[in-house]
Amino acid sequence: MHSSILALTASLSVAAAVNRGFNYGAVSRDGAVKNEADFTAEFKAAKGLANTDGAFSSARLYTMVQSGTASDLISAIPAAISTDTRLMLGLWASSGQTAIDNEITALKYAISTYGDKFTSLVNGISVGSEDMYRISKTGLENDPLGVGAQPSEVVEYIKQVKSVISDAGLSIPVGHVDTWDVWQNGSNADVIAEADFLGMNTFPYFQTKEQNSISNGAKLFNDAYDITLAAANGKPVLITETGWPVAGKTSGSSEPSPENARSYYEAVGCNQLFGNVETYWYTLVDANANYANQPEFGVVGTTMSTEPLFDLSCEANSTTTKSGSASTPATKSPAPSGTGSTAHANLTTGASTPAYGYPAATGSVSTPTANVTGPASAPSSPAEYTSASSHVRAGTLLAIVAAAAAFLLV
Repeated sequence: MHSSILALTASLSVAAAVNRGFNYGAVSRDGAVKNEADFTAEFKAAKGLANTDGAFSSARLYTMVQSGTASDLISAIPAAISTDTRLMLGLWASSGQTAIDNEITALKYAISTYGDKFTSLVNGISVGSEDMYRISKTGLENDPLGVGAQPSEVVEYIKQVKSVISDAGLSIPVGHVDTWDVWQNGSNADVIAEADFLGMNTFPYFQTKEQNSISNGAKLFNDAYDITLAAANGKPVLITETGWPVAGKTSGSSEPSPENARSYYEAVGCNQLFGNVETYWYTLVDANANYANQPEFGVVGTTMSTEPLFDLSCEANSTTTKSGSASTPATKSPAPSGTGSTAHANLTTGASTPAYGYPAATGSVSTPTANVTGPASAPSSPAEYTSASSHVRAGTLLAIVAAAAAFLLV
């Protein structure tokens, strides 16, 4: 086990289930808008995956708004309530203040309409996803038309969402998700300071400037994790996107296959993350719409199923635990008496206890030469967004891989 995660495991005095789940976009592989029945089927399939004992019981979303509407609540929320699926909420943050206003409108509606049935399921709220990456040097080399948000904008949006949560009498952590190389960039320090947690996205498959064969996949993950921890200044670090493709083109030394996906899942998921760090694997059902040019990450392939393409079991001596209940990672302060979610009520911080149940920064670490976490797209709306680390515009992946040697640090 990696030393940073081993330190966390040793420091936990009380065993607790740690949230584990998948990432879920607002539209399906064929571009159709997902309705409540679609999300319900996905959440049930995730819990019913063979050899997982229902462990994938959390869902990370990218938006609060139903695709095709201005500010209607995404149908994933009632689906999560009906299936008792925990939620890492996402708010789309790359389309300016009006879009954030619409996201907040939907969030407020969910709180007022569903109350504790909704809020008791919320693990946290991510304001944006890879917004700073898409306007970074690497992101713009990847896609010159990339849409994102400046650090100052992300900070302001986080403050607005925190205000909504506070006004509702709730205690829910509010943070931001981005690529590991973005977190080490000092120009983004204000976001780290304002966020309650950092979400880290990393895909060794795309790190073509490194030796990124499957045999080196766990090391590349660990390097990214250490760098993010060091930048986090003691803030909790969640793994919000990682995985290995089951099909697609070779990327550097990385070869997609179910066998390699299993190897990465075992080395990184089973042996390090599961049971220790809140993790959202990428992904349950492949959602990349550009079939010809994009790798496929779905653990069940491109069609809904409870039978994965590779074994999702973890050996008894691994770190895995069933994550069917709320985990100890929490928020800045306990919820006010009689309000909010009990999922975030027990918080301990301090030098000897990891804040939020996650490991504190481990100090100075060397920076790997790789900088390409993944080719990012620049979706014009959250409806198009599945993952900025693996969802590529039509025809761009080949050009990105060919030009990877020219990528520089952010």
